[in-house]
Amino acid sequence: MMANGQPAARPMRGFLLRAAALLLIVLFAGLGTWQVQRLQWKLALIERVESRVHSAPGAPPPPARWGQLSAASDEYRRVRLAGRYLYEFTTAVQAVSDLGSGYWLLTPLCTSEGYIVLVNRGFVPVEQGGPAHYPARSADAAHQCARSPGTPGADIVGLVRITEPRGGFLRENDPARNRWYSRDVQAIAKARGLYNVAPYFVDAAKDQDPAGAPDRPVGGLTVISFHNSHLVYAFTWYALALMVAGAWWWAARGGASREH
Repeated sequence: MMANGQPAARPMRGFLLRAAALLLIVLFAGLGTWQVQRLQWKLALIERVESRVHSAPGAPPPPARWGQLSAASDEYRRVRLAGRYLYEFTTAVQAVSDLGSGYWLLTPLCTSEGYIVLVNRGFVPVEQGGPAHYPARSADAAHQCARSPGTPGADIVGLVRITEPRGGFLRENDPARNRWYSRDVQAIAKARGLYNVAPYFVDAAKDQDPAGAPDRPVGGLTVISFHNSHLVYAFTWYALALMVAGAWWWAARGGASREH
């Protein structure tokens, strides 16, 4: 038996199992601690967003800040915009809302400061939206915005949103066919021939359309919710660490008993 190495193999196997168990305990405990840290971050994020959406509206991020724009510092800020809508360049973006399936209507707003902001004016059902109702147009007239903003016709309160590049789940935006599945500011601006466009869009609050608007989308449907299961995940990882620690302790006691 000594020649076959079996007596030496058993202690080595036991050592490797104990080492693996210790590594698992450290790993699971570390993952649990990471989830606790993520929980604190998520709670701070929720508190920050709640304070933004209920604050008094301020000025939107100006061109000087566009390069530093981020979700952490700017998304869901409540802002006020003044300008005139370029209704003829409205883009319908496929959407599912609390009101069912339909479209968001993104309309360029030529601001009093001379730049353009895409405003999500709200939701319309399928039968009132889509490429047939809002055909693709290239905006030569919109180029006049920087030189002559014109008399403001709209005073909008809404929430800053970060652009949604590329497209929706499993569906790419198709500018050539005027089919949009996400609110991709840069792509929409390029397809419409707009320039000097803010790299964000604004979700208009309810009843923000001025008199004389060609349609009546339902605004104020921004969903503000954050998935927060970090506490459950933390408990799960800590429980796994305790289970492995318990199995390791039980095996260690059993090994000690066998030695005696």
